[in-house]
Amino acid sequence: MINLHSTRDPGSFGRVAVLFGGKSAEREVSLKSGAAVLAALQEAGVDAFGIDAGDDLLQRLSSERIDRAFIVLHGRGGEDGSMQGLLECAGIPYTGSGILASALAMDKLRTKQVWQSLGLPTPRHAVLASEADCEAAAETLGFPLIVKPAHEGSSIGMAKVGDLAALIDAWRAAGTYDAQVLVEQWIQGPEFTVAVLHGQVLPPIGLGTPHSFYDYDAKYLASDTQYRIPCGLDSVREQELKVLSARACEAVGIRGWARVDVMQDADGNFWLLEVNTVPGMTDHSLVPMAARAAGLDFRQLVLSILDDDLEARS
Repeated sequence: MINLHSTRDPGSFGRVAVLFGGKSAEREVSLKSGAAVLAALQEAGVDAFGIDAGDDLLQRLSSERIDRAFIVLHGRGGEDGSMQGLLECAGIPYTGSGILASALAMDKLRTKQVWQSLGLPTPRHAVLASEADCEAAAETLGFPLIVKPAHEGSSIGMAKVGDLAALIDAWRAAGTYDAQVLVEQWIQGPEFTVAVLHGQVLPPIGLGTPHSFYDYDAKYLASDTQYRIPCGLDSVREQELKVLSARACEAVGIRGWARVDVMQDADGNFWLLEVNTVPGMTDHSLVPMAARAAGLDFRQLVLSILDDDLEARS
Protein backbone atom coordinates (compact mmCIF):
# COMPACT_ATOMS: atom_id res chain seq x y z
CA MET A 1 0.00 0.00 0.00
CA ILE A 2 1.28 3.48 -0.88
CA ASN A 3 1.58 5.75 2.17
CA LEU A 4 0.20 9.07 1.00
CA HIS A 5 -2.12 9.83 3.90
CA SER A 6 -1.95 13.38 5.19
CA THR A 7 -0.96 13.46 8.86
CA ARG A 8 -1.75 17.15 9.33
CA ASP A 9 -4.54 18.49 11.49
CA PRO A 10 -7.20 19.64 8.99
CA GLY A 11 -7.49 22.91 10.86
CA SER A 12 -3.83 23.69 10.20
CA PHE A 13 -4.48 24.26 6.49
CA GLY A 14 -6.18 27.54 7.34
CA ARG A 15 -8.90 28.99 5.16
CA VAL A 16 -8.93 27.12 1.84
CA ALA A 17 -10.54 28.45 -1.33
CA VAL A 18 -11.65 25.73 -3.76
CA LEU A 19 -11.48 27.26 -7.24
CA PHE A 20 -13.81 25.63 -9.75
CA GLY A 21 -16.19 26.34 -12.63
CA GLY A 22 -14.52 29.01 -14.73
CA LYS A 23 -15.24 29.83 -18.35
CA SER A 24 -13.56 27.02 -20.28
CA ALA A 25 -15.30 24.36 -22.34
CA GLU A 26 -14.80 22.06 -19.35
CA ARG A 27 -16.86 24.22 -16.99
CA GLU A 28 -19.55 21.61 -16.32
CA VAL A 29 -16.99 18.97 -15.39
CA SER A 30 -15.16 21.45 -13.17
CA LEU A 31 -18.37 22.34 -11.33
CA LYS A 32 -18.87 18.67 -10.46
CA SER A 33 -15.22 18.19 -9.50
CA GLY A 34 -15.24 21.32 -7.36
CA ALA A 35 -18.42 20.37 -5.53
CA ALA A 36 -16.98 16.95 -4.68
CA VAL A 37 -13.65 18.36 -3.48
CA LEU A 38 -15.31 21.11 -1.42
CA ALA A 39 -17.66 18.64 0.28
CA ALA A 40 -14.79 16.27 1.11
CA LEU A 41 -12.64 19.04 2.58
CA GLN A 42 -15.49 20.37 4.70
CA GLU A 43 -16.38 16.86 5.92
CA ALA A 44 -12.73 16.40 6.92
CA GLY A 45 -12.88 19.55 9.05
CA VAL A 46 -11.03 21.93 6.72
CA ASP A 47 -12.22 25.55 6.73
CA ALA A 48 -12.98 25.45 3.00
CA PHE A 49 -15.25 27.51 0.78
CA GLY A 50 -15.89 27.59 -2.95
CA ILE A 51 -15.24 30.23 -5.58
CA ASP A 52 -16.72 29.85 -9.05
CA ALA A 53 -13.99 31.56 -11.07
CA GLY A 54 -16.02 34.14 -12.94
CA ASP A 55 -15.76 37.86 -13.72
CA ASP A 56 -15.52 38.73 -10.01
CA LEU A 57 -12.56 36.42 -9.36
CA LEU A 58 -10.01 39.18 -8.72
CA GLN A 59 -12.39 40.85 -6.29
CA ARG A 60 -13.00 37.58 -4.46
CA LEU A 61 -9.30 36.79 -4.19
CA SER A 62 -8.54 40.21 -2.77
CA SER A 63 -11.56 40.49 -0.45
CA GLU A 64 -11.55 36.98 1.06
CA ARG A 65 -9.03 35.73 3.58
CA ILE A 66 -7.36 32.84 1.74
CA ASP A 67 -4.48 30.85 3.20
CA ARG A 68 -4.23 28.48 0.25
CA ALA A 69 -6.15 27.57 -2.89
CA PHE A 70 -7.21 24.15 -4.12
CA ILE A 71 -7.39 24.42 -7.91
CA VAL A 72 -10.09 22.26 -9.52
CA LEU A 73 -10.41 24.35 -12.68
CA HIS A 74 -10.15 22.19 -15.78
CA GLY A 75 -8.98 23.59 -19.11
CA ARG A 76 -7.98 27.08 -20.08
CA GLY A 77 -8.03 29.75 -17.41
CA GLY A 78 -7.32 27.26 -14.65
CA GLU A 79 -5.06 24.50 -15.89
CA ASP A 80 -2.88 26.46 -18.31
CA GLY A 81 -0.68 28.49 -15.96
CA SER A 82 -2.75 31.68 -15.94
CA MET A 83 -4.49 30.91 -12.63
CA GLN A 84 -1.21 29.74 -11.15
CA GLY A 85 0.42 33.02 -12.15
CA LEU A 86 -2.43 35.04 -10.71
CA LEU A 87 -2.23 33.21 -7.39
CA GLU A 88 1.53 33.68 -7.23
CA CYS A 89 1.10 37.40 -7.83
CA ALA A 90 -1.48 37.47 -5.05
CA GLY A 91 0.83 35.54 -2.72
CA ILE A 92 -1.64 32.67 -2.32
CA PRO A 93 -0.15 29.14 -2.16
CA TYR A 94 -1.96 26.64 -4.39
CA THR A 95 -2.17 22.95 -5.16
CA GLY A 96 -0.64 21.21 -8.15
CA SER A 97 1.90 22.19 -10.76
CA GLY A 98 3.42 25.63 -11.22
CA ILE A 99 3.13 28.11 -14.06
CA LEU A 100 5.53 26.53 -16.53
CA ALA A 101 4.44 22.91 -16.11
CA SER A 102 0.76 23.88 -16.22
CA ALA A 103 1.16 25.91 -19.41
CA LEU A 104 3.30 23.25 -21.06
CA ALA A 105 1.01 20.32 -20.21
CA MET A 106 -2.01 22.23 -21.49
CA ASP A 107 -0.31 22.59 -24.87
CA LYS A 108 -0.47 19.10 -26.39
CA LEU A 109 1.86 20.00 -29.25
CA ARG A 110 4.68 21.37 -27.11
CA THR A 111 4.31 18.56 -24.59
CA LYS A 112 4.87 16.12 -27.44
CA GLN A 113 7.89 18.10 -28.62
CA VAL A 114 9.44 17.95 -25.15
CA TRP A 115 8.83 14.21 -24.93
CA GLN A 116 10.30 13.67 -28.39
CA SER A 117 13.41 15.68 -27.48
CA LEU A 118 14.00 13.28 -24.59
CA GLY A 119 13.32 10.16 -26.61
CA LEU A 120 9.99 9.39 -24.94
CA PRO A 121 7.48 7.65 -27.23
CA THR A 122 4.51 9.68 -28.46
CA PRO A 123 2.45 9.17 -31.65
CA ARG A 124 3.53 10.84 -34.89
CA HIS A 125 1.61 14.04 -35.49
CA ALA A 126 1.05 17.14 -37.58
CA VAL A 127 -0.45 20.59 -37.07
CA LEU A 128 -3.49 21.51 -39.18
CA ALA A 129 -4.11 25.06 -40.37
CA SER A 130 -5.59 24.47 -43.83
CA GLU A 131 -7.10 21.85 -46.11
CA ALA A 132 -3.65 21.49 -47.67
CA ASP A 133 -2.30 20.56 -44.21
CA CYS A 134 -5.03 17.93 -43.92
CA GLU A 135 -4.04 16.46 -47.28
CA ALA A 136 -0.36 16.41 -46.31
CA ALA A 137 -1.11 14.79 -42.94
CA ALA A 138 -3.26 12.12 -44.59
CA GLU A 139 -0.41 11.30 -46.97
CA THR A 140 2.30 11.30 -44.28
CA LEU A 141 0.48 9.67 -41.36
CA GLY A 142 -2.13 7.51 -43.06
CA PHE A 143 -5.52 6.60 -41.62
CA PRO A 144 -7.12 6.29 -39.15
CA LEU A 145 -6.16 9.50 -37.36
CA ILE A 146 -7.29 11.35 -34.24
CA VAL A 147 -7.92 15.11 -34.39
CA LYS A 148 -7.55 17.25 -31.26
CA PRO A 149 -7.74 20.91 -30.31
CA ALA A 150 -4.24 21.54 -28.96
CA HIS A 151 -5.38 23.30 -25.76
CA GLU A 152 -8.55 21.49 -24.66
CA GLY A 153 -9.11 18.59 -22.27
CA SER A 154 -11.84 16.05 -21.49
CA SER A 155 -11.71 14.92 -25.16
CA ILE A 156 -13.62 18.07 -26.14
CA GLY A 157 -13.47 18.69 -29.88
CA MET A 158 -11.72 15.38 -30.59
CA ALA A 159 -12.68 13.04 -33.44
CA LYS A 160 -11.38 9.81 -34.95
CA VAL A 161 -11.35 9.95 -38.76
CA GLY A 162 -10.84 7.41 -41.51
CA ASP A 163 -10.65 9.47 -44.72
CA LEU A 164 -9.70 12.90 -46.01
CA ALA A 165 -13.22 14.33 -46.08
CA ALA A 166 -13.77 13.36 -42.45
CA LEU A 167 -10.36 14.77 -41.53
CA ILE A 168 -11.20 18.16 -43.06
CA ASP A 169 -14.56 18.22 -41.28
CA ALA A 170 -12.95 17.27 -37.95
CA TRP A 171 -10.24 19.94 -38.39
CA ARG A 172 -12.91 22.59 -38.93
CA ALA A 173 -14.92 21.38 -35.93
CA ALA A 174 -11.85 21.32 -33.67
CA GLY A 175 -10.99 24.81 -34.90
CA THR A 176 -14.12 26.16 -33.22
CA TYR A 177 -12.47 25.30 -29.87
CA ASP A 178 -8.87 26.24 -30.60
CA ALA A 179 -6.88 28.12 -33.23
CA GLN A 180 -4.29 25.33 -33.14
CA VAL A 181 -5.42 21.85 -34.16
CA LEU A 182 -3.33 18.72 -33.81
CA VAL A 183 -3.72 15.44 -35.69
CA GLU A 184 -2.09 12.24 -34.47
CA GLN A 185 -1.45 8.79 -35.80
CA TRP A 186 -4.09 6.46 -34.39
CA ILE A 187 -2.67 3.82 -32.02
CA GLN A 188 -4.79 0.69 -32.15
CA GLY A 189 -4.83 -1.10 -28.81
CA PRO A 190 -5.69 -0.76 -25.13
CA GLU A 191 -5.62 2.59 -23.35
CA PHE A 192 -4.27 3.16 -19.86
CA THR A 193 -4.33 6.08 -17.49
CA VAL A 194 -1.78 6.53 -14.72
CA ALA A 195 -2.15 8.88 -11.76
CA VAL A 196 0.89 10.37 -10.02
CA LEU A 197 0.59 11.80 -6.51
CA HIS A 198 3.54 13.53 -4.82
CA GLY A 199 6.01 11.68 -7.01
CA GLN A 200 4.49 8.25 -6.41
CA VAL A 201 2.78 6.37 -9.22
CA LEU A 202 -0.64 4.97 -8.32
CA PRO A 203 -1.99 1.70 -9.76
CA PRO A 204 -2.59 2.10 -13.53
CA ILE A 205 -6.14 1.78 -14.84
CA GLY A 206 -6.98 -0.05 -18.06
CA LEU A 207 -9.84 1.56 -19.99
CA GLY A 208 -12.43 -0.02 -22.22
CA THR A 209 -15.33 1.53 -24.11
CA PRO A 210 -17.64 0.49 -26.96
CA HIS A 211 -17.17 4.02 -28.36
CA SER A 212 -14.63 4.53 -31.13
CA PHE A 213 -12.34 6.08 -28.48
CA TYR A 214 -12.47 7.28 -24.87
CA ASP A 215 -14.48 10.42 -25.66
CA TYR A 216 -16.33 12.94 -23.48
CA ASP A 217 -19.43 10.77 -23.23
CA ALA A 218 -17.40 7.70 -22.23
CA LYS A 219 -15.52 9.75 -19.64
CA TYR A 220 -18.40 11.46 -17.90
CA LEU A 221 -21.79 10.14 -18.96
CA ALA A 222 -21.77 6.53 -20.16
CA SER A 223 -22.50 3.59 -17.87
CA ASP A 224 -20.77 1.02 -20.09
CA THR A 225 -17.18 2.30 -19.79
CA GLN A 226 -14.88 -0.36 -18.34
CA TYR A 227 -12.22 0.40 -15.73
CA ARG A 228 -9.71 -2.37 -15.05
CA ILE A 229 -7.79 -2.32 -11.76
CA PRO A 230 -5.50 -4.29 -11.91
CA CYS A 231 -4.98 -2.92 -15.40
CA GLY A 232 -4.47 -6.30 -17.11
CA LEU A 233 -0.72 -6.06 -17.76
CA ASP A 234 1.78 -8.50 -16.31
CA SER A 235 4.02 -7.17 -13.55
CA VAL A 236 6.95 -6.40 -15.87
CA ARG A 237 4.88 -4.42 -18.39
CA GLU A 238 2.96 -2.65 -15.63
CA GLN A 239 6.23 -1.50 -14.09
CA GLU A 240 7.38 -0.32 -17.53
CA LEU A 241 4.18 1.71 -17.84
CA LYS A 242 4.68 3.24 -14.40
CA VAL A 243 8.27 4.23 -15.12
CA LEU A 244 7.31 5.77 -18.47
CA SER A 245 4.49 7.77 -16.84
CA ALA A 246 6.81 9.06 -14.13
CA ARG A 247 9.37 10.10 -16.77
CA ALA A 248 6.62 11.85 -18.76
CA CYS A 249 5.65 13.90 -15.69
CA GLU A 250 9.25 14.68 -14.80
CA ALA A 251 9.91 15.92 -18.34
CA VAL A 252 7.08 18.43 -18.11
CA GLY A 253 7.92 19.51 -14.56
CA ILE A 254 4.80 18.15 -12.85
CA ARG A 255 4.44 18.47 -9.12
CA GLY A 256 1.70 17.59 -6.65
CA TRP A 257 -0.59 15.44 -8.72
CA ALA A 258 -1.37 14.63 -12.34
CA ARG A 259 -2.69 11.94 -14.68
CA VAL A 260 -0.93 10.54 -17.74
CA ASP A 261 -2.84 8.96 -20.66
CA VAL A 262 -1.08 6.18 -22.57
CA MET A 263 -1.89 3.84 -25.46
CA GLN A 264 -0.38 0.40 -26.14
CA ASP A 265 -0.05 -0.82 -29.73
CA ALA A 266 -0.36 -4.33 -31.14
CA ASP A 267 3.35 -4.95 -30.57
CA GLY A 268 3.08 -4.05 -26.89
CA ASN A 269 4.78 -0.66 -27.19
CA PHE A 270 3.52 2.21 -25.04
CA TRP A 271 2.77 5.67 -26.49
CA LEU A 272 2.29 8.82 -24.42
CA LEU A 273 -0.78 10.88 -25.34
CA GLU A 274 -0.92 13.72 -22.80
CA VAL A 275 -0.58 14.67 -19.15
CA ASN A 276 -3.33 16.41 -17.18
CA THR A 277 -2.26 18.71 -14.34
CA VAL A 278 -5.78 19.14 -12.87
CA PRO A 279 -7.51 15.82 -13.54
CA GLY A 280 -11.22 15.31 -13.04
CA MET A 281 -12.55 14.64 -9.55
CA THR A 282 -16.12 13.59 -10.42
CA ASP A 283 -17.86 10.28 -9.68
CA HIS A 284 -16.62 9.03 -13.09
CA SER A 285 -13.07 10.30 -12.63
CA LEU A 286 -9.94 8.19 -12.78
CA VAL A 287 -7.60 9.63 -10.14
CA PRO A 288 -10.05 8.83 -7.30
CA MET A 289 -10.32 5.27 -8.65
CA ALA A 290 -6.55 4.86 -8.70
CA ALA A 291 -6.29 6.36 -5.21
CA ARG A 292 -8.84 3.86 -3.87
CA ALA A 293 -6.76 1.03 -5.30
CA ALA A 294 -3.77 2.50 -3.43
CA GLY A 295 -5.70 2.62 -0.16
CA LEU A 296 -6.88 6.24 -0.18
CA ASP A 297 -10.55 7.12 -0.05
CA PHE A 298 -11.75 10.37 -1.66
CA ARG A 299 -11.43 12.44 1.50
CA GLN A 300 -7.90 11.17 2.11
CA LEU A 301 -7.03 11.90 -1.52
CA VAL A 302 -8.08 15.55 -1.39
CA LEU A 303 -6.26 16.03 1.92
CA SER A 304 -3.14 14.50 0.41
CA ILE A 305 -3.35 16.84 -2.60
CA LEU A 306 -3.85 19.81 -0.27
CA ASP A 307 -0.97 18.71 1.97
CA ASP A 308 1.72 19.95 -0.42
CA ASP A 309 4.87 21.70 0.75
CA LEU A 310 3.71 24.67 -1.34
CA GLU A 311 7.20 26.04 -1.86
CA ALA A 312 7.77 28.68 -4.53
CA ARG A 313 7.64 27.02 -7.92
CA SER A 314 8.23 27.90 -11.53
